[in-house]
Amino acid sequence: MAHHLARIHGTEEDKVNCPFYFKIGACRHSDRCSRLHHKPQFSQTLLVKHLYQHPVRQAELQQAVGQPAAAIPEEQAVEEFFCFFEDMFMEFSKFGRIEEMHIVDNLGDHLIGHVYVKFSDEEDASDALAVMNGRYYDGRQMQVEFSPVTDFREARCRDYDDDVCARGGFCNFLHSKPVPMCLIRSLEEDAEHDREHEERDKKHKSKKRKKDHESRHHHRKRSRHSRSRSRDRSRSEDGRSSD
Repeated sequence: MAHHLARIHGTEEDKVNCPFYFKIGACRHSDRCSRLHHKPQFSQTLLVKHLYQHPVRQAELQQAVGQPAAAIPEEQAVEEFFCFFEDMFMEFSKFGRIEEMHIVDNLGDHLIGHVYVKFSDEEDASDALAVMNGRYYDGRQMQVEFSPVTDFREARCRDYDDDVCARGGFCNFLHSKPVPMCLIRSLEEDAEHDREHEERDKKHKSKKRKKDHESRHHHRKRSRHSRSRSRDRSRSEDGRSSD
């Protein structure tokens, strides 16, 4: 029985746990889902909810308030996305090495604007969550939580990756916006350089603190020795005076 439950966990056969939440960390039914959404207490992967400003949704919001929807040129939209990707990657890289980062192209309310960051170490993800949750980016507060997603091969829409997804932006599997590998490699190198530089600074500051501590200790020791000699001279002079 236990083996059977383990085998079907997170699959369509599992009538208790939601397979979509297990695979992609989000469900179109949200809290109304008839199956359970087990939020992990620890994970290598963080989810930043609804942070990326999708140009299609931005145009819809403009129309909703009676403003003409200004079409953003494709070249500008791509450039803005790359800037956003770089900002996110470099900011989260301060906490450790990132294995994968995905910004979704989906338009469904339960997925739009999501950013997934998978670290190589759970402790790095935990540190990032503690610092980044509640911070602001471009005037928007970041909602960061642990995600159950660990295998993005299962989470991603294979048809979208092949540019043939018939459901478009409202597909329930992740449409991860494509990022040139050369950009990712460049960001990884920059992040590694920054971490090495920070580590050298920490070691330098640690050595400086140790040196300062030893200097203060040596100064206090000399000061105590000086005071001791001064008291000895004072007693000696007092003794001669009494004679």
